[in-house]
Amino acid sequence: MNVRSRVTASRRWVVKIGSALLTDRHSGLNAALVEQWIRQISVLRNQGVEVVLVSSGSIVEGMHRLGWHVRPHEVFRLQAAAAVGQMGLVQMYESAFQRFGIRTAQILLTGGDLSDRHRYLNARSALRALLDLKVVPIVNENDTVVTDEIQFGDNDTLAALVTNLSEAELLVILTDQAGLYDSDPKTNPEAHLVASGTAGDPRLKAMAGPGSALGRGGMVTKLGAAEKAARSGGATVICSGNTDDVLIRVRKGEELGTLLIPSKGRLAARKQWLAARLTAQGTLRLDAGAVEVLREAGRSLLPVGVTEVQGRFERGDLVVCRDPSDVEIARGLVNYSAEESRKIIGAPSSRIEALLGYIGEPELIHRDNMVVL
Repeated sequence: MNVRSRVTASRRWVVKIGSALLTDRHSGLNAALVEQWIRQISVLRNQGVEVVLVSSGSIVEGMHRLGWHVRPHEVFRLQAAAAVGQMGLVQMYESAFQRFGIRTAQILLTGGDLSDRHRYLNARSALRALLDLKVVPIVNENDTVVTDEIQFGDNDTLAALVTNLSEAELLVILTDQAGLYDSDPKTNPEAHLVASGTAGDPRLKAMAGPGSALGRGGMVTKLGAAEKAARSGGATVICSGNTDDVLIRVRKGEELGTLLIPSKGRLAARKQWLAARLTAQGTLRLDAGAVEVLREAGRSLLPVGVTEVQGRFERGDLVVCRDPSDVEIARGLVNYSAEESRKIIGAPSSRIEALLGYIGEPELIHRDNMVVL
């Protein structure tokens, strides 16, 4: 079966549009560019495709409105630019979509929204309700309130997590590049476009290059986004937004850009949330036997298979599990604090009560609270 048939059969898309396709450094948002994207989305909807739009552009528009020609490094100035620019971004989208008779809604998300189980579920319910109402959700990172950094990385990661939230079948990442090449086409005239591959394939990451001046998400980030989208069974197309009618042509099954398909089936909703959480509180180092048990048998993680505990965490916190080569192989909600875990690692579960004076659970992480990557 043609691998592109997966695209033509899909009925729910997340479309991510990068800053370079909506703006330029000197004039901010470009109304003509915005209009052509909305026209294509309107065609998709008429063909029965539900669309969630993840849009960059607020910071660049804010820079233009504030008269800044160089992207600032200070988080508070980026937040200010995002707050100013978000007004123009939403106004332009709302006006343009209205001309096509399409209702829209704005959704602003942060890492905290997707790390907290209740807020994650609330966002998921709201997103699904909007799609049921035939509304196009327009999603952006809530840059004005993030505290550590403008953290998702040019909205590529955010788009992948929205794909998980909405259980979309396809993520389309529109960029200023034709897709993934096997080497840098700027320096190698013999470079070839990778037409298709498997999300998460480490060989693809070796081919990726840096991002553009206006955007922050290079090809490595886009490949990471495809890997995250695959957790909920979504495929990803990375393609050039400079191609005429690119969304319509992708929908027809044309071999544009790079198509990355999942290597595994869809994760359960709870495990999608675990996989999507951005901040882990600690790390558990596993021996080879424990790694094999998690990957091959799908069992819980017992103390006996852990060789080292790193970080400070409490019962119920998210921790990362790494193999002896320091590769992340799983993550989950731990049953014991870091201090307690250090006392029981390497020991059989039958020894937990003797080592701690009590026993809560026989597992460090139960398989229902863990996702193997």
